[in-house]
Amino acid sequence: MIRLRNIRKSFGTDEVLKGVDLDVEDGEVVVVIGPSGAGKTTLLRCINFLDEPDSGEVTVGCTTIDARKYDKRDVLAVRRKTAMIFQHYNLFRNRTALGNVMEGPVQVQHRPRKEAEARSRELLDSVGLADKCTCFPSQLSGGQQQRVGIARALALDPEAMLFDEPTSALDPELVGEVLAVMRKVAELGMTMVVVTHEMAFAREVADRVVFMDEGAIVEQGLPEDVLGNPAHERTRRFLRRILPQQVDPLLYGGAENLLSNATHPQNASSSPTEDDYTLHVAAQTAVKQALDVDSTTSGPRSAAFQTVPTHTSETTPEPAIDAVLTSRTVAQTTGKPAGLVR
Repeated sequence: MIRLRNIRKSFGTDEVLKGVDLDVEDGEVVVVIGPSGAGKTTLLRCINFLDEPDSGEVTVGCTTIDARKYDKRDVLAVRRKTAMIFQHYNLFRNRTALGNVMEGPVQVQHRPRKEAEARSRELLDSVGLADKCTCFPSQLSGGQQQRVGIARALALDPEAMLFDEPTSALDPELVGEVLAVMRKVAELGMTMVVVTHEMAFAREVADRVVFMDEGAIVEQGLPEDVLGNPAHERTRRFLRRILPQQVDPLLYGGAENLLSNATHPQNASSSPTEDDYTLHVAAQTAVKQALDVDSTTSGPRSAAFQTVPTHTSETTPEPAIDAVLTSRTVAQTTGKPAGLVR
């Protein structure tokens, strides 16, 4: 269990966190979303004291730390219970994939080298990298490096995993392979706090979605509530900009259903694979392009978006829906998602 109470953090005169409270139950997957500068990453880093809160209490498992007065041994205890996956992999460049995964168990936990090596090979196999054990980071793609990072975190047998926008530095076609591995980790019952802009992942995997803005939690709840029927206008405005096809009148209808079908053309209830996620990302990109939404402003939606109806048998697909159908057709005939075909 993770419990945060009245967490405050400032950098100089900039108050980044303004008394945040958050509970994460054992085995729960909590996805934190929000605009840049909302305090999402700082909140994540305050959990394991990579950023020290100015005030408040942090509880991980049975260890509680008062930010104003604490023993460094308590911080070490919290860090032993958590593992963090960073945006930019943070692998040791002079060690192989196997060496990176083994580093923590051998050097920090003092496990026997043979035991650590066997476990590390199993974990690399579980993230689809059994044949990359001897490769150095420079010989791996960004998605492969991030999967090594996930295996490295799992090697420490943490009680909770903290993901700081793990796909933000990846090319779109590499995002799916990392999200698929994260989904497997969630299915194992791992407690996860994930900062991400991947709304499809949040809707599919999260038990709860938390929306932050200006250093505070604006709202939180089930994915279908926060993403499907947000209570606050600030949340709705954010979703319109980052993922316009998920905001009314398309939310959970029309193009949303077509997106789901494009992701699972044979069985919409099947478990997504990494190719499914890649296709979903491509479909989202196609919709954004068709809607011509300027994600850098908070101005009114484009005329195309305002006129797209929920798709029924009596309506003609508008540009956004055509884009999704095109993405699906290209993928089925070429084996590659639309936008990735050269």
